Amino acid sequence: MKKLSARRRHPLAAVVVLLLALAATGGLYAAFAPAGKAQADETAQSLAIEEGKKLYAVGCASCHGTGGQGTTDGPSLVGVGSAAVDFQVGTGRMPAQQPGAQVPKKKVIYTQAQIDQLAAYVASLGAGPITPTESQTNPEGADIGRGGELFRTNCAQCHNFTGEGGALTHGKYAPPLTDVSPKHIYEAMQTGPQNMPSFPDSTMPEKEKKDIIAYVKAVNGEETPSPGGFGLGNLGPVSEGLFAWIFGLGALVAVAVWVAAHTAKAKKS
Repeated sequence: MKKLSARRRHPLAAVVVLLLALAATGGLYAAFAPAGKAQADETAQSLAIEEGKKLYAVGCASCHGTGGQGTTDGPSLVGVGSAAVDFQVGTGRMPAQQPGAQVPKKKVIYTQAQIDQLAAYVASLGAGPITPTESQTNPEGADIGRGGELFRTNCAQCHNFTGEGGALTHGKYAPPLTDVSPKHIYEAMQTGPQNMPSFPDSTMPEKEKKDIIAYVKAVNGEETPSPGGFGLGNLGPVSEGLFAWIFGLGALVAVAVWVAAHTAKAKKS
């Protein structure tokens, strides 16, 4: 009897064995699952780069070189990053139709999936600004007042006080921001396309970029009141006063001349 009782299992033995089995299974999953996921992500990225290289060869290589090194017709793309590609191609500026002082925004000819593939290939040529996520560009909860201060300090000189755009030198111009998506505004600040200076996170943190986006969207929103009637480029009372002086005073002078001319004719007759 003593021998049998010595071999009898403890009541909790089965529970211990089950816990050990679960732990072993979890350990195996932890050991292999992340590696499998990382490998899958790497494979997907490699495929995107390969497809992007094909698109690049057809639509971009003639100007930017077969390896993105640049030519006399287009700058080097080494180190511009995926954000620059997403902005330029996503706004239709690239591929460019013809050379000029500035490449205008036009209809987009690539799908977003193709743009992502192009961006992946160009990003593989050299490290650069990365395409922002939706959480980075979403202006919800941002400080609109602070965004207005930042915009007037850094952007209004070219884009006007409310992002209406304006003329620059030698046929260049600052485009309006009224219909630009938050992502593309963020990417423009990241990369500094064409005549615009760049504002990397080291110069302008992510929060400040979101504040500026919130301000631009607020002042150009459909529900934004415009008590002054005609916007006149939203330049404020200076432009409105100038308009009144030029056209109002001009109209008064024209009326005075007309009255004087008709009065002189009446006296002669």
